[in-house]
Amino acid sequence: MVILAALWFLIYFNLEKLTGLVFDISGLSSIKDSYARSIEFFIYEVPKVLLLLTLIVFVMGIIRTFFSPEKTRAVLEKKSLFLGNVLASVLGIFTPFCSCSAVPLFIGFVEAGIPLGVTLSFLIAAPMINEVAIILLFGLFGWQTAVIYVSTGLMIAIVSGYIIGKLRLERFVEEWVYEIKSGRTDAAAEKITLDDRIESGYAAVKDIVSKVWLYIVIGVGIGSLAHGYVPEDFMAGIMGKSAWWSVPLSVLIGIPLYSNAAGIIPIVSVLIEKGASLGTALAFMMAVIGLSLPEAIILKKVLKLPMIFIFFGIVGAGIMIIGYIFNIIY
Repeated sequence: MVILAALWFLIYFNLEKLTGLVFDISGLSSIKDSYARSIEFFIYEVPKVLLLLTLIVFVMGIIRTFFSPEKTRAVLEKKSLFLGNVLASVLGIFTPFCSCSAVPLFIGFVEAGIPLGVTLSFLIAAPMINEVAIILLFGLFGWQTAVIYVSTGLMIAIVSGYIIGKLRLERFVEEWVYEIKSGRTDAAAEKITLDDRIESGYAAVKDIVSKVWLYIVIGVGIGSLAHGYVPEDFMAGIMGKSAWWSVPLSVLIGIPLYSNAAGIIPIVSVLIEKGASLGTALAFMMAVIGLSLPEAIILKKVLKLPMIFIFFGIVGAGIMIIGYIFNIIY
């Protein structure tokens, strides 16, 4: 483990020099056209993002051994509405989640007596704020933007879940969900050793990186083409601050698209570079990641259509408000 850590730091902190060496050997350093700029962007960004992703996924894999869905459910039981929304949103960051697990998690939370609004806060935060999104934002934009994304994502999850809870929309949950009886036991949790936690970190790297590396390569590839060939400030008229309609349009475009953070964030970074405003770009990214059409189709198994429309409407409105606020600030 120590050797791997040392190798990681050696490569990461010398990545710029290694990229320059590759350019010198290939002869591309003497070329100053769009093609060379695209290749340079691609060669540097792909390994940088993959290295950062590997490190953070490993650390999060260890952290997640302290947070199972069962423990998360136990923490949220019998909490007041707003406190429950806050806890659910924060726990959503650390709990393993994907669209395919939305239905069993939803059922488990509801049958445990966790309020609908609290459950939906968890389901909003979990896919939108995860280690892949955080590390890609950190690597491509810097820690300030990563913090902005996490804080605003949490705000959307908390407020949206709270509003849904106050509206008392339980009648729009499929009846069969409430008829399921609890299958939990009170058996003591198996003790996990440090070696087990480290092994979980390695397993998380193998599982997650193997699933998203291709999205990263494709996303950075598209971004590199835009980096080299799209004129400066091209996106200013479409996704810039002056276009008041850019935020709602970006959200509407983003909802039917399906991509994870690994695929969309490298593209968003180039959109900003070419003139798109930060608020509009973040709104587009949140809509793609947090309001995907496939997730809506999966949730249709447990939620009636009015609930899905209300859910998307409230979260979408929150994303647009965040987009406008950041366009004003930045």
